[in-house]
Amino acid sequence: MTQMTSQSQSKWFAPEEFESIRQRLPILYVDAIPVRVDGQGTITSVGLLLRVTGQGKITRALVSGRVLYHERVRAALLRHIEKDLGSLALPRVPPSPAPFTIAEYFPTPGVTAFHDPRQHAVSLAYVIPVDGDCEPQQDALELTWFSPAEAAGDAVVWRHGRRPRDPAPPGPRACGVLGSQLRSTGPSRQGRCG
Repeated sequence: MTQMTSQSQSKWFAPEEFESIRQRLPILYVDAIPVRVDGQGTITSVGLLLRVTGQGKITRALVSGRVLYHERVRAALLRHIEKDLGSLALPRVPPSPAPFTIAEYFPTPGVTAFHDPRQHAVSLAYVIPVDGDCEPQQDALELTWFSPAEAAGDAVVWRHGRRPRDPAPPGPRACGVLGSQLRSTGPSRQGRCG
């Protein structure tokens, strides 16, 4: 039976329905990497959430979530940013956002570098500058701002204990795309965001 949530008035599937759907269809996700940029557009800080996993581990995560039926990608990004960072985050999401990468997660290991045993998922990943006050919401314990090098480095413990550049992260929220984006910008630029 489909349920309605009072918060969004959107249709959500009951858990057993959703598990059945996951076995038959790819699920679309958005990942947002909140960043602070200077006047030149250079990324100065990367915001990472601290969450508790279902197994009780404390790890870092991106802003992430599913795109709802009949929801534009931009609207999904704004909804998930507000859900995780609060209504005062003031994200700068362009009218027609373009992902910096698309990560495909398969339930079968080895199809791509990303593996999620629960489902076939497609995750559109975005770097989103935020200008306002970010306060963790919902299941996020805190938001910490790291330098781009720290965010892609070994010191950050990610969901399931993997770093962003490690192969085969187990799910869309495992941050498998962050390291490549931060490293691809080169050490002198530390990331550009327009």
